[in-house]
Amino acid sequence: MKGVWFSAWYATSASSTGAFEWSMERRLPLTRARAGRRRLLTRASVPYLLIMPAVLGFAVFKAYPIAASFWISLTTGNGDARQFSGLANYRRLLDDPLFWTALQNTALILVVQVPLMLGLALLVALGLNSTRVWLRPLWRLGVFVPSLTGLVAAGVMFSVILNHDAGLLNWVLSLFGIDRVNWLGSPFWARVGVVLVITWHYTGYNAVMYLAGLQGIPKELYEAAMVDGAGPVRRFFAITLPQLRPILLLTVVLSTIGTLQLFDEPYVLTGGGPDNATLTVTMYLYNNGFKYFDFGYASALAYALALIVSVLGVLQVRLMGERR
Repeated sequence: MKGVWFSAWYATSASSTGAFEWSMERRLPLTRARAGRRRLLTRASVPYLLIMPAVLGFAVFKAYPIAASFWISLTTGNGDARQFSGLANYRRLLDDPLFWTALQNTALILVVQVPLMLGLALLVALGLNSTRVWLRPLWRLGVFVPSLTGLVAAGVMFSVILNHDAGLLNWVLSLFGIDRVNWLGSPFWARVGVVLVITWHYTGYNAVMYLAGLQGIPKELYEAAMVDGAGPVRRFFAITLPQLRPILLLTVVLSTIGTLQLFDEPYVLTGGGPDNATLTVTMYLYNNGFKYFDFGYASALAYALALIVSVLGVLQVRLMGERR
């Protein structure tokens, strides 16, 4: 009888031990997985995991196209027939008279338009910051609204305003006995028209930035200068401009970059004409890439433009940056 009970007890114990071992074997991978997660989610690794989506997005949508564009700039041909040509596209760029024409047009617009626009923006900001102006919020809104207009819409609107036969501007000039101006058909006036569109569109945007900077200047500085007998002009050059230097630098750099990348306004207004008078570097890049499908040369133009923008940006920061 004891032997029977012992056999039954041994069989039950053996089956329980086997079930326990089987259960532990199933739980062991889960335990290891949880331990692996704990090792992965540490205080040092969590920041990297959080920025991983942004890094992957940058790598896929920014870094890879930049690298691919550089490789394409070193090749010639179309499609699968592309062949490595080294610096042939860059040598072609240096000998291309149309590229130098586009660069000259862009530089001319940059030299004329950026100082004009930023000067007007500063004057507008000074006026809007004055307590003598009534309904200042309404004026600030009106100044900023043009920057909300789409570039293509602004170009179409000004193409109507600057029309030679039925344009609003020529009609206003005729009221004062001034002959009609061929705004979009003359090389000189076509450049003037492009400058007008850009100035109208971006002056308010820069004025709001200057206004924010003016409101951040301590009033005690002006009060102390007035006690010392400094007039408005002296206060402007001794207090306002130095205090606005960081914002001035920002607007100059951004305006320079935007003008060097100018495309929408001249493309809609004149299409680069007349006689390539408003052809910009970006428009020339577009024509080579999407009209003539010469992507190698277009990529070389893009890298040349990026180099020019970088050099000008560094020079502006060095010249206008804080001196310590």
